[in-house]
Amino acid sequence: MDRLTNTIRPYAWGSTTAIPTLLGVEPTGEPQAEMWMGAHPGAPSRLVRGGGETTLAAVIDADPEGELGAAAVAKFGPRLPFLLKLLAAGAPLSLQVHPDLARARAGFEDEERRGVPIEAGHRNYKDANHKPELICALTPFDGLCGFRPPQEAADLLEGLGVDSLKPYVDLLRAHPEEAALREVLTAVLTADREEMAHTVHEAAAAAERLAGPYAPYAGLVHDYPGDPGVIAAMLLNHVRLQPGEAMFLGAGIPHAYLDGLGVELMANSDNVLRCGLTPKHVDVPELLKVVIFEPSAPGVLRPEGDGEEVYETPIDEFRLSRFLLAAGGAPRTLPAGAPQILLCTAGGPTVGDIALAPGESVFVPAGEMVELSGSGTVFRATVVV
Repeated sequence: MDRLTNTIRPYAWGSTTAIPTLLGVEPTGEPQAEMWMGAHPGAPSRLVRGGGETTLAAVIDADPEGELGAAAVAKFGPRLPFLLKLLAAGAPLSLQVHPDLARARAGFEDEERRGVPIEAGHRNYKDANHKPELICALTPFDGLCGFRPPQEAADLLEGLGVDSLKPYVDLLRAHPEEAALREVLTAVLTADREEMAHTVHEAAAAAERLAGPYAPYAGLVHDYPGDPGVIAAMLLNHVRLQPGEAMFLGAGIPHAYLDGLGVELMANSDNVLRCGLTPKHVDVPELLKVVIFEPSAPGVLRPEGDGEEVYETPIDEFRLSRFLLAAGGAPRTLPAGAPQILLCTAGGPTVGDIALAPGESVFVPAGEMVELSGSGTVFRATVVV
C-alpha cells in the first residue's frame, strides 16, 4: 500500500477555495480545478517505492499483474482502467459529450491515420477509449445533464420572449423528439455567430429578469458571452445534487458541471467532444455522430448497502463506494483481488497503518488486504472483475 502525492490542475473554471478548504491549506488565489489520483499519463500520482519517488504509472508498467491482479489485466489490459478526481467547479465547464467505445476507437484510428497531432486544438480523440463518468457531490453541486423533452424545452425558450428564438421553438414543437432535438442543436451551433451573440445577450437578460427555472442558465453568459452553448444549455435538464448524491454520465449524453465540489470517477480517457460554453474547438459534424438525441431525466444515484455504500453503474472499468466510519466502530476489512484507491474526504481514518487527512489518498495493489479504522469518510475506487 502506498500513500499518494497528487497533482492539482489549475484549469480556469476551477474554484479558488474548495480544494484548499478540504485540504486545510491557505488558498493561493489561483483556480484549483481538479486533483488527479491514478496513473493517467497527463498527471500520474507519485509514491515512494524502494527508497525513491516514482509514479504510479511506472510502478504498474513494471509489474501489471502484481499491481492490478491477473483478472483486471485480462479484462482491461495492463493499465489502471480508471481515474479518480476531486473536482471543484467555480465556473461552468464546457458543455460536452463523450463517445462510446466503438466511436472512440474509430475516431482515434482515423485521426492517427490522417496524422492529426495528438495535442492539436482541433483533435477530437486523444485515445481509443470511452469515458463514462460518475460525479458524487461533497457540497451542493449544480450541473446540466441530458435533454429535456422537446415540448418542455420549447416552453422554456418561448417563456424568454426573445423573437429570434421562435424558429427553435417551432422546430421543437413540430417534429418527433429525436429529429427536433437534432435539428435545434445543429441550428444553434451552426448559426451566424454575430446573430447568435445578439440572441444570447437577449436570452440571458430575460433569464436574469425572470429567474426561477431560468436561474441556472442566466449566469452562463457572464462566463461565455455570446456563446451558442448558452442556448444549447437550455435544452438540457438542470440538476442539483446534495452531498452524498451522485450522477452517472454515459456515452452520448450532453452535460456540463456548473458549480460545486465533488468526487469524480471515470474511465481512463481524455475523449471530449464539446457542444459549447468554451473557446475550444467544436466539431459539429463529429458531435452529431456521438450525441444521443433522446430526452433523458438526470438519474440521481444514492449509495446502497450496509457498511460499504456502493454507487451502482452499468460499467466495469470503475466502481465507487463510500464508507462512513463512526468513532469506536469495528474496523472494516477490504477484500483483495483488484486495485483500489482510497480517498479520505472527512475526519481522520486509518488505512492499515497509514493515517489519512481530508484530501489524502492511498493506492492498494490487488494482492493486498487492508483494514479501515477510526472515524471519517472514505471513498473507494476499484474495478469490477
